[in-house]
Amino acid sequence: MNNMSNATESRFRRRNLDGNTEPLTDWGINSEYGTLRDVLLGPAETFRWMTSENAQWSSVVRASTRDGLQFDHQVAMRQHREMVEAYEEAGVTVHQHPAQEELCYQVYARDSSFMTPWGAVITQMANPRRRGEYSAALRFYESRGIPIYDMVSAGNFEGGDFNIIEPGAVMVGYTGLRCEEVSANQIAGWMEKEGWEVHYAPIDNFYVHIDLMVCMIAPKLAAVCLDTTPDHIVNWLKGKKIEIIPVSFKDTMALGCNVVSLGDERVLAPESSKDLVSKLRANGFKVYDPDMSMFLNAGGGVHCMCQPLNRDLVSV
Repeated sequence: MNNMSNATESRFRRRNLDGNTEPLTDWGINSEYGTLRDVLLGPAETFRWMTSENAQWSSVVRASTRDGLQFDHQVAMRQHREMVEAYEEAGVTVHQHPAQEELCYQVYARDSSFMTPWGAVITQMANPRRRGEYSAALRFYESRGIPIYDMVSAGNFEGGDFNIIEPGAVMVGYTGLRCEEVSANQIAGWMEKEGWEVHYAPIDNFYVHIDLMVCMIAPKLAAVCLDTTPDHIVNWLKGKKIEIIPVSFKDTMALGCNVVSLGDERVLAPESSKDLVSKLRANGFKVYDPDMSMFLNAGGGVHCMCQPLNRDLVSV
């Protein structure tokens, strides 16, 4: 019995308990802006708005419901295809979760796991209707031979609150609902044992995850909503000599700051984020900007919809 228990534990926890875990060579990320090679997306086939079921978990869903917006499945399918085509045009290999009817929000693939240099972390979903997503994520990583660094066990935590700022430095967010302080502490402890600097990002539940307000664009460059991001976070970023492209509160609450760096001065951003897209293009970035309204109005942007599996490693 003890041998079986130990085998199961090592299978789902590659992490060295004392730190100094060996980085992976075929998978993993140490930044949010190294050239993206592989990405995990969720399926659009089973996507629908969980308005009555999910409204308490997202201020964006509440706003969409209040404004009387309607879901159109065919439009969602077309928008998802355009996003996939943008990744493929950028040379990214796209992996997808298989569709499961009961997991209609699995399209937001970042929530159920996040990637580190040492393997994937399986998270603990807050919404009872979404908790089955962890098993789908676990099956995916096993099927691809991607090691599991560890699994969150202290409380609720979702991938949008694990925000790598640069190699060796990460923000760990929590609101008290979808991500809890106790689980943020657990993950921060793992990172600190690996020698990484951790900056805590406690935010109001209204803002859901820290990646709605802060997204890395390139080395030493971030899109940030200065209206909502706490001063201590902004000061920490500035202390690292990170230049900030400001995003308005209105655009942020429409998921306009929730973007994906593809590396090599290329960014995936929603078409509706016109001000940020304009600023990026003016600074020489190539921007892929599909219309993603069916997904934005359900509470998640393009950053929420992707789980980077493999990026070129970068140095500070």
